[in-house]
Amino acid sequence: MADPSAKGVIHDLGYRHYEGERLGRAQIVRALYVDSAKGAFGIGRSAKSKVMPMLVLGAICLPAVIVAVVASVTHLDRLPGGYTSYLVKTQALIMVFVAGQAPASVSRDLRFHVMSLYFSRPLQRVDYVAAKLAALATAVFVLCALPLTILFAGALLAKLPLSEQLPDFSRSVGGAVLLALVLAGIGLVIAAITPRRGLGVASIITVLAVLAGVHGIVQGIATEQGNDSVAGYAGLLSPFSLVHGVQHSTLGADTVYPASPPGMLGAWVFAAVLVAVVGGAFGALLLRYRGVRI
Repeated sequence: MADPSAKGVIHDLGYRHYEGERLGRAQIVRALYVDSAKGAFGIGRSAKSKVMPMLVLGAICLPAVIVAVVASVTHLDRLPGGYTSYLVKTQALIMVFVAGQAPASVSRDLRFHVMSLYFSRPLQRVDYVAAKLAALATAVFVLCALPLTILFAGALLAKLPLSEQLPDFSRSVGGAVLLALVLAGIGLVIAAITPRRGLGVASIITVLAVLAGVHGIVQGIATEQGNDSVAGYAGLLSPFSLVHGVQHSTLGADTVYPASPPGMLGAWVFAAVLVAVVGGAFGALLLRYRGVRI
């Protein structure tokens, strides 16, 4: 009979035992969300990781600061360009931010095979997807909402009527929420396809730029030919024009494109497509991570 003492011994190495409350699944999801949202701006990461997002944030806020200063100093009776058009005019910077931060959020986890570490805890795949999507959407919203808030502050400093500024500002913030959800979903789906961050960055930039270009071409041709219906529905081709169409037809914001969603039917179609894009992106991410080996 074998000696029982030879079967193994648990040694006390002198480490301090954890005696605090053991947090559960919800707290893990929250921690993943907070870390991912902060990481989108390089917070908590290396100095190199902060350069690009902070440059983009500064670049997108600079025109708003200039407009706010000019409006307050010269006492303009209205803001040049308004709130609604700002994100459309700065969409290239928003594309760069999404293209840079979506792969940083998910590609490294796939590349370094750390998904097994995530799922070794009481964290489900749906939790991981929801946390990453919410985190990137929050970061994109901050990027979009900050210059709009600067414009609003400038309008108040210029003593423009609050009753006129607040509705337009609220509509623009609502549009920023929708745009953040759409871009975060599209960006993460593309980024999750490949563990190579560089390929993910290039793919996201290409997809968003091509969609914006196709929208402009189709809408321009349809407008020249007098086909207002086709010109209006062309807004479905790009995330920016899609959100802008919902913002105009549902929230009542001013339009900056030559054509808008045609009538009530167009408003419902644009809203349905937007919901389908966000829901489809979430579903696609779930399918992607269900296929990841742990």
